[in-house]
Amino acid sequence: MIEVNSDMVCAIIPAHNEEPFIGNVVRGLLRHVKQVIVVDDHSVDNTGLAASAAGAVVIRHPKRLGKGAAIKSGLRQAAQESFEFFLFLDGDGQHDPDEAPTFFATASEFETGLIIGNRMTNVDAMPWARRWTNRFMSWQIGKLCRRELPDSQCGYRMAHRNLLPVLLRSSNGFAFETESLLLAIEAGFLVSFVPVRTIYRAEQSKIRPARDTLGYARVLTRNLRLRRGRASSAAVVRACISHKSSTNSLPSPQL
Repeated sequence: MIEVNSDMVCAIIPAHNEEPFIGNVVRGLLRHVKQVIVVDDHSVDNTGLAASAAGAVVIRHPKRLGKGAAIKSGLRQAAQESFEFFLFLDGDGQHDPDEAPTFFATASEFETGLIIGNRMTNVDAMPWARRWTNRFMSWQIGKLCRRELPDSQCGYRMAHRNLLPVLLRSSNGFAFETESLLLAIEAGFLVSFVPVRTIYRAEQSKIRPARDTLGYARVLTRNLRLRRGRASSAAVVRACISHKSSTNSLPSPQL
């Protein structure tokens, strides 16, 4: 067991046109982590300048490459230093930076490769389209890896450094979260979930249920084909299900 502290964690934020929100997100995170990297995925506003002014290291893409590609750019930068953990969250203010210690507490208690925020414990404020997409895709992905997944789509998550090869193999677009979760489980990493709240505003979501569900379906199909070509991963799945940090048995961390 290790005690996770702020010096061990780098936060990575993919951002596209998030000038009104990114500064507050960065400042909030710097209360809890040593470094924040914002990857400006070719914004047309001043996202990069606002992030830099708030204290973030900023990487700018010369053209828009997608959410997954932005996360991977941040990972390559962070991997050059000695961080043990990478914390991911969105730049639009929907994820509360002050919940970062919840992830640290879980990483300290469990030998977990990937910790994912679970928004589904309180969905009253969640737009219906997002709620439907989250539940449908979590059910589909859970069927594929034979375990219950309360929220497979949440972008608020933390990964151990050992997960880097898996993360860098994942999709470049919005399906990054889905594919990285599948690859992590198949590679034998343990996955835990922690309850998080999500702040929804009147602004239109960047999630498009029809478009993104099709994208997720392509990821599922690709992974099914890969699995048919490999030896059975049943032992990995059994280990994930039986581990004490499984979805059904994970206690709420004590902060």
